[in-house]
Amino acid sequence: MSRIPRHLEHLKTAFTAEATSAARFRAYASRAEVDGLPNLAATWRRLAADRDALAGRLLEAAGKVRGEAADLASELSDVRYEIDVLYPKMIAQVDGDTAEVLSAALETHRGQLDTLQELRGDLAAARGDVAATTAG
Repeated sequence: MSRIPRHLEHLKTAFTAEATSAARFRAYASRAEVDGLPNLAATWRRLAADRDALAGRLLEAAGKVRGEAADLASELSDVRYEIDVLYPKMIAQVDGDTAEVLSAALETHRGQLDTLQELRGDLAAARGDVAATTAG
């Protein structure tokens, strides 16, 4: 028996499927660009954007988008887990190209952690929106 209500379980499953499809479609678009097929790439990107929008609606329906400080706190916690536990554990269990890809992902997460921490500080100091950032 699941520990979460069935409707939340279904929303989580659907979100994961949509977000994964969107990422896959963006990867296909990048490959199509490399292969010299810009129209195909544009179609993949449009389909990915549709999937991203759907994933966002599913996440909101599950009550996982709460706004401002709550969202930042949640993401800070998730990114710290990925940096401190998840990626180091996976990297320790593989080698070669896989370890390199996972190590690059870990570095990306470290940069994102810095950006999220800056946003938290900016949000705490701001009365409105925060400044745009290009990091991450």
